[in-house]
Amino acid sequence: MKIISRLVLRIIGWKIEGEIPEDIKKCVILAAPHTSNWDFVIGRLSYWSLQVPVKFLIKKEAFDHSLGFLVKKMGGIPVDRKKSTHMVEQVAALFKEYDVLNVIITPEGTRKLVTNWKRGFYFIAVKANVPIVMGFVDYKMKQGGFGPVLYPSGDYDADLKRIEDFYRTKTAKHPEKFSLSAEKANTTIG
Repeated sequence: MKIISRLVLRIIGWKIEGEIPEDIKKCVILAAPHTSNWDFVIGRLSYWSLQVPVKFLIKKEAFDHSLGFLVKKMGGIPVDRKKSTHMVEQVAALFKEYDVLNVIITPEGTRKLVTNWKRGFYFIAVKANVPIVMGFVDYKMKQGGFGPVLYPSGDYDADLKRIEDFYRTKTAKHPEKFSLSAEKANTTIG
């Protein structure tokens, strides 16, 4: 898959930047911005091209059709977004089961515009005692890959500011659907 993925990315004009440091065997990978199904395609090609094994959270409905087995084989972990299922604890517990585990989470939680990112990614990383790697797609630059690594300090607001500062420079496929929590919070005050 590595060679095919690299070839496809080259043909469509995308470059992959960065990497997960070799000493990191377990982490939460943020996938942002997330405004299009193409984000998944570009991201998946990127992970295959870099030979990064990943699992990802995806709505349980993705498993309901005939291709559900493929979603699972590619690393899908079903999420029931309609009810509280203690997802933070469940995903954090997965890190104990694997020697190498990279879990991709879209902090927006959907391709639609949201004004506040979901916090689960952060608390999964804290509970599992793993770093957060800032994965990205940037449609303006036609680049995807990995940015900085953040070791959660336990101060969610301070860490979120660092995360959002990185993503502020990235362009979504549909920019009108991409929002950083801090930006929305700042625009609603006074």
